[in-house]
Amino acid sequence: MKKLTILTGAGISAESGIKTFRDGDGLWENHNITDVASPEGWQKDKALVLEFYNQRRRQLHEVEPNEAHLLLAELEKYFDVQIITQNIDDLHERAGSTNILHLHGELFKSCSCENKNLIYEQKSDINLGENAEDGAQLRPFIVWFGEDVPLMREATIMAQETDIFLVIGTSLQVYPAAGLLHDIKDNCLLIVVNPNETGFGYGQRAVVIKETATQGMKLLFKELLSLA
Repeated sequence: MKKLTILTGAGISAESGIKTFRDGDGLWENHNITDVASPEGWQKDKALVLEFYNQRRRQLHEVEPNEAHLLLAELEKYFDVQIITQNIDDLHERAGSTNILHLHGELFKSCSCENKNLIYEQKSDINLGENAEDGAQLRPFIVWFGEDVPLMREATIMAQETDIFLVIGTSLQVYPAAGLLHDIKDNCLLIVVNPNETGFGYGQRAVVIKETATQGMKLLFKELLSLA
């Protein structure tokens, strides 16, 4: 069974109603991104950061996977599929995908702000004064700007070993995730589904489908099955 590795970004979740700051003016729900998604923002105003992610978490309860998520899950019948996602939602899981690497963390988890290995399921709000077992304040289990991406090595190995690399719903502007395209084999088939120009210069190598995630997957699905 051929290996199919899929890198997904905000575009696939946007079609389920999850907002992305990169589509606008650099603000995320009217907040400067550094205020709500950086260690400096956390130190400056923990209450603001917690409430920001509490709102994201509440919204996630209200949205559903879209057709692109469902089609990616369906591909597991035909390929050895691994999804590497930059998204912090659980829509891939809810759609039925079983092998998902969350590069940037998970919204439905929390961790100690002193020890990221103390991880908890977190479906409800996190409030000031709610502590991990080490006594430290709970924080969102999210990789913020300026923090290390601990699963990057695992993602790199997946990219190096795959036969087909599908990029969907990402502008390839966020590193180190965008750098995974440098790691694929010379004979690996590269497919990019994104309605806009990406930030990556892949030259003539890629098959580019300038469509949204859902429309692109509907166009691509049968073609992929012919490669299985």
